Amino acid sequence: MPELPEVEVTRRSFADAIAGATVTAVRLGKPLRWPLCCPPERLLARKVNAVGRRGKYLLLELDPGCLLVHLGMSGSLLFARNLPPQGVHDHFDLVTTQGTLRLNDPRRFGAVVFANSLVDPIAVKLLGKLGMEPLTDDFDLTLFQRGLKRHRTAVKQVLLAGELVVGVGNIYACESLFLAGIRPTLSAARLSLRRAALLREAIRDVLSRAVEQGGSTLRDFSSADGKPGYFQLQAMVYGRAGLPCRRCQTPIKVIRQGGRATFYCPTCQKF
Repeated sequence: MPELPEVEVTRRSFADAIAGATVTAVRLGKPLRWPLCCPPERLLARKVNAVGRRGKYLLLELDPGCLLVHLGMSGSLLFARNLPPQGVHDHFDLVTTQGTLRLNDPRRFGAVVFANSLVDPIAVKLLGKLGMEPLTDDFDLTLFQRGLKRHRTAVKQVLLAGELVVGVGNIYACESLFLAGIRPTLSAARLSLRRAALLREAIRDVLSRAVEQGGSTLRDFSSADGKPGYFQLQAMVYGRAGLPCRRCQTPIKVIRQGGRATFYCPTCQKF
């Protein structure tokens, strides 16, 4: 599933190229998880002012209105001036004067939703419960620790939930907990302010490096200009079950948490 780094990499790969473009056509394929929420023709002649991001949602700021784009489990965007006709897994084309933005999604868990503004009820429903943005100054340590203290569940599960901090998907949760030296099964409520600070900085570091590396291509992710990600090649624990820890040589272990594989070093992550 594309996580925050992949979504941010995607945003950066086409944001400048589409800014200032005017919508000339909208083509829909098979229905996605949620409806567009407006007739496609209503988007014609609208200008694309900018492309933002909230959590794993891309926000295409129109004049007027906004398109909220989610890549789901297997979605990817492609932006180019000349694209072939839509294929079986191409479900949304936003044709503009500067190129076509296409959503390809084999599993159709992605979505493109129109909202009149970010205070529109549909936008509030999708974005209103998202946690703090980890790569901004809004990622406040005091609020982070207070949020952790409210949960007795495993800290990794709290990170994955996205209600405290957004975008820390499975690979990045495993890597962040390793960097902070925290065992993934530890109750979130047991983290002291010092250890919460270590985890906060680890999250910021891991996600920043992932963005710099173009995200992680575990299956078929690529940015809107067709480039894959490389962060998974430098992972310290994720996907390395049985291999020696890069730091202490102890074999990496894997367990299941909430149906997801969790990778960790039993020596480097004792607490």
